Amino acid sequence: MKKRMFLLEYITKPRTVGAVIPSSNYLAKKMIENIDFDKANYIVEYGPGTGVFTEKIIKKRKKDTAILLIEYNYEFYTELIKKYKNISNLYIVNGSAENIEKYLKKYNIPYIDYVVSGLPFASLPKNMSSNILKNTKKFLKEDGTFITFQYTLLLKDYINKYFYNINIDKEYRNIPPAYILNCRKN
Repeated sequence: MKKRMFLLEYITKPRTVGAVIPSSNYLAKKMIENIDFDKANYIVEYGPGTGVFTEKIIKKRKKDTAILLIEYNYEFYTELIKKYKNISNLYIVNGSAENIEKYLKKYNIPYIDYVVSGLPFASLPKNMSSNILKNTKKFLKEDGTFITFQYTLLLKDYINKYFYNINIDKEYRNIPPAYILNCRKN
């Protein structure tokens, strides 16, 4: 069901869905492996889609850690609401990550420890990507981390304009294989 829904959304809204199938569990594990869940108070996920990364974050987080999901695609958003409606300290927004400041204020989140991003930066308008990265850096805690994945490293230099310390890993068992970028604020 997830794969069919993902494919349909990719076909009908290719600029908001970056792949034809959801990310693999292998990629999800690598995306969150550097999160210090004992110290994380606020985690934000951009573009959770069907919740592959979200599942792993919920399982590993402390009960009092707040999680904010920002999903632009309305179909994915409604599925996330159905799936996670009974999870405490989990907030789901249908909107753009560009507006992170508004959502943080709405849910009284003073800063972000980690941002986990499934956004397809390669297909987003350049000014939207810039706003998202600029605002992400602004609200990340001093030792915070922005974690994203991309299918190529073509945008590494672009992301490097906002985050100077980027560690790169690769997950070959994803379709297609993906690069994981752990971007430290400082």
